[in-house]
Amino acid sequence: MQVVATAGHVDHGKSALVRALTGMEPDRLEEERRRGLTIDLGFAWTTLPSGGRMAFVDVPGHERFVTTMLAGVGPVPAAMMVVAADEGWMPQSEEHLAALDALGVRYGLLVISRSDLADPTPALRQARARLDGTGLRGVESVAVSSVTGAGLADLTAALDRLAARLPVPAPDAPVRLWVDRVFTVKGSGTVVTGTLAAGTISVGDELVLTPSGRRVRVRALESMKEPADTVRGVSRVAVNLRGVDHDQVRRGMALVAPDRWTMTTCVDVRIGYAEASGRLPRQMILHIGSAAVPVRLRPLGPDTARLTLNARIPLHVGDRALLRDPGRRAVAGVRILDVRPPALVRRGAGAQRARELAAWPDRPGGDVLLRRHGVLREQELALMGCTPPPGAVRLEPDWLADPDHWERLHRRLAEEVDRQAAEQPLAPGITLEAARLRLGLPSRRLVAELVRPPLRLAGGRVHGPRTGPPPQVTEAVERLRAEVAAAPFHAPDAGRLAELGLTGRTLAAAVAAGAVLRLADGVVLPAGSDEQAVRVLAALPQPFTAAQAKQALGTSRRVAIPLLEHLDRRGLTERDGDHRRVRAR
Repeated sequence: MQVVATAGHVDHGKSALVRALTGMEPDRLEEERRRGLTIDLGFAWTTLPSGGRMAFVDVPGHERFVTTMLAGVGPVPAAMMVVAADEGWMPQSEEHLAALDALGVRYGLLVISRSDLADPTPALRQARARLDGTGLRGVESVAVSSVTGAGLADLTAALDRLAARLPVPAPDAPVRLWVDRVFTVKGSGTVVTGTLAAGTISVGDELVLTPSGRRVRVRALESMKEPADTVRGVSRVAVNLRGVDHDQVRRGMALVAPDRWTMTTCVDVRIGYAEASGRLPRQMILHIGSAAVPVRLRPLGPDTARLTLNARIPLHVGDRALLRDPGRRAVAGVRILDVRPPALVRRGAGAQRARELAAWPDRPGGDVLLRRHGVLREQELALMGCTPPPGAVRLEPDWLADPDHWERLHRRLAEEVDRQAAEQPLAPGITLEAARLRLGLPSRRLVAELVRPPLRLAGGRVHGPRTGPPPQVTEAVERLRAEVAAAPFHAPDAGRLAELGLTGRTLAAAVAAGAVLRLADGVVLPAGSDEQAVRVLAALPQPFTAAQAKQALGTSRRVAIPLLEHLDRRGLTERDGDHRRVRAR
């Protein structure tokens, strides 16, 4: 199926054409039929000569119903621009064309209606001139009369050719169905309708009703009044929902696939408009899909701005939308560049952001977004509507990093390690949490991923290359060695350790450098004392007791017990009850 919206001035015969093409009455409301005036969206469909199906969204042409008109054309890929032969181009013709152009509609037909009332040539020439400066330039044109039927066969054939040219969206695209009508069916509950632009909806699917965030279940589906188990875009679809009441849904809401869209109230956009962004009103209406959301505009560059929305809506980068100033009846098309823009709090931040956005394409890809954020989870990139770029650095468990940014972070980490060593030589290395905060990373795991030679990770701290302990540590260790030279296993007590300078950070640095063995609180020996003890103990009859070891080592129980336990842990000795033996090496 393909879906086409009508557009054009009030009373130029849009609804009459839909009625003639489909045999269906698009004016659903009794008031519309009584007044002969379309005031709400109408829906009809037909089978084309090729066998394809085409649905129509008929929109009101009166200037008071522009918001309703935009709700109808917003999700639709093509338009049928209708101009009456006897009146020619009119104000709402211009307003509707500006809206279609702003929304990026590039497919359509130009239909000169009421050709039975006047020669269609002048109106056709005038309309083509107006379309020339827009995305609808060069579209096929047909002159028709819904009264006499003249030209209707040509129009049907032109619609068939248009349907064949329209792109077919990916069936696995994330679902976003903008709601344009809500009603209840007795015994079935709440039903919403909309134009499914892309993706697939199936009975039983769970969707999210935005902006409320309520999870709902698809109870049943219809397309063109026919039940369906699955519907793919582009289609007109009616969705029977379980889990929500009729009064909790309204036009402008959207049904979206869970965890596939960014719900946001702040976006950076590029504006397609004859005027600079600074000349636009600060308060405008953002139209996307069937939604109409008041926004506050902050100009950034000549064609870029920040929009702050008064409601959360589901967006992807690259989305097209329309800004409208109801007072001036002017519109501007926008492209969503960033759905998670950075805060602008420092002086000059706005100008810097404008320079950054000026280099971005209208549809930023994963490479642009990853470069801007530096590090992102893969799911975060998907929520923005992007796929990971080929050159992204993949990190466990599901992080992605921009290669250049990742290399800069590694250099900065090395600088932070060097700074820590210079400022606190007795406490070298920087904790993972401190490094995370200084580098602005979201996870300590990412800091660990940054560590590679010559950096090393030990004891929850990132260290630089091994350069040996600081001079004061070396001097304190030498004093310890001199202290125990005559009795290698007679460890000084706590008071003597303090006199030797081996306390606090100096002792910790000596232990971290492997210059001493800290066997227990207040029990410290020079490095290598354990290997020396093994050689002494190996000369004893095997096995031996702790008392025999103490005597052989010429030390006290205060030292012997923690030393033996240390040897056990290293696997240099093995214990069996009260006895030990030196393991063969």
